[in-house]
Amino acid sequence: MKKLLEEHDNYALSISATTRQPREGELDGREYFFKTVEQFKEMIENKELLEYAVYVDNYYGTPKEYVESQLSNGNNVILEIESVGALNVKRLFPEAVLIFIIPPSAQELERRLRQRGTEDERTISARLAKASSEAEGVERYDYIVINDTVERCAEQINEIASGAQAVREECSTVNNINLINNIREQLKLYSEGDK
Repeated sequence: MKKLLEEHDNYALSISATTRQPREGELDGREYFFKTVEQFKEMIENKELLEYAVYVDNYYGTPKEYVESQLSNGNNVILEIESVGALNVKRLFPEAVLIFIIPPSAQELERRLRQRGTEDERTISARLAKASSEAEGVERYDYIVINDTVERCAEQINEIASGAQAVREECSTVNNINLINNIREQLKLYSEGDK
């Protein structure tokens, strides 16, 4: 997403609210709006979120006001959210384009999570198990993009958003059923209780 935002000025990355603790170097209002559980529940009660979900024991949600202001400025708004939230947004905004971004393999996903060095073993295992369960709903997305290189991934996302027919065809979920099934099989190794 950072690469996409660096190279194109017609995108805005939505900043999610979360109850998880900030990682080293993260700032409130830049990477996330860091909230207490009580503050987050108040946001839910006041209908200030487009969507929200619990992911690896923490709340995550998309503040409605920011998204609406970016859309009114003519920007494409990117929501980096998990699958339950994405499908909820699609119900509210049928014109939303859902792009599922995957690593080249489940092993590469695990390597990237470990390489970050920001989570303990329990959290890594929970994230891998969550990836396994999310893979079960991939066919409900419009497109699937493999994050093999940052540059290629960012360009494919931009081309999909810009309406480039060849890339839309190449990345459409219905044309990638074999890839989806392969990733699902790989991720089953990480499902709850199997690792």
